[in-house]
Amino acid sequence: MDPFSLKDKVIVVTGGTGILGEAFIEAITAAGGTAGILGRNMETAHKRAEKVIERGGNAIALIADVMNETELLAAKDKVWDAYGRIDGLVNAAGGNMPGGVLQPGADIFKLSMAGMREVADLNLWGTLNPTQIFGEAIAKTGKGSIVNISSMAADHAITRVLGYSMAKAAIDNYTKWFATELAIRYGDAIRMNAIAPGFFITEQNRALLTQPDGSYTERGNLVIKKTPFSRFGNPDELKGALVWLLSEESRFVSGTIIKVDGGFSAFSGV
Repeated sequence: MDPFSLKDKVIVVTGGTGILGEAFIEAITAAGGTAGILGRNMETAHKRAEKVIERGGNAIALIADVMNETELLAAKDKVWDAYGRIDGLVNAAGGNMPGGVLQPGADIFKLSMAGMREVADLNLWGTLNPTQIFGEAIAKTGKGSIVNISSMAADHAITRVLGYSMAKAAIDNYTKWFATELAIRYGDAIRMNAIAPGFFITEQNRALLTQPDGSYTERGNLVIKKTPFSRFGNPDELKGALVWLLSEESRFVSGTIIKVDGGFSAFSGV
């Protein structure tokens, strides 16, 4: 038997309609798991579920906003009614917004507080909300794993993205805190960890890092210069870490942030 198998496990992926979310769904279903594809885009969620089923896998589309408790509860009930269990949660919803970005030359004492708060809320509360709802179902199932998404911005000062950076730093703290509290109450039955991706091209950062012709912007070149692998990551390169954290092979791992960053966090730049 494959020690990294997710066979018979039902795992919900928030942000399942995004670029990284798609890679996570592919990883879960390729490992034999059932994916709950949760997002706001109904058409994309259903298409991705259909694609999984066509390949012989199992998936269910879940339409919900991670900031809306009522929608999350309805999504949880839909999964539970369909499978009678929830074994895992991947909190992949998040990202940046224009209001949370400090533009070059902007007055640092005229930050958009509303914009910063909106980005921080999406990334932090957009992780806590699903954990409260789907985590309770995992506890009812009896055993499971929760994986959050951190960032290089959590412990590095990355210019312009203050709201996002503060939220991801809080995600790291939350991951450690909640993992500890889970262990106190559930022993080794329910675990929480996080993956901290390096720089991957998504729809939200594409214009910041690349030109329309595919070449790098000044910011994109700075990222590449700081990344020893001298390239951006491919979403597929997150799959191994995710499946490991969701599988029984990581059963003694909790409260850990796994960096998948091409060496970015290890390199001083010199």
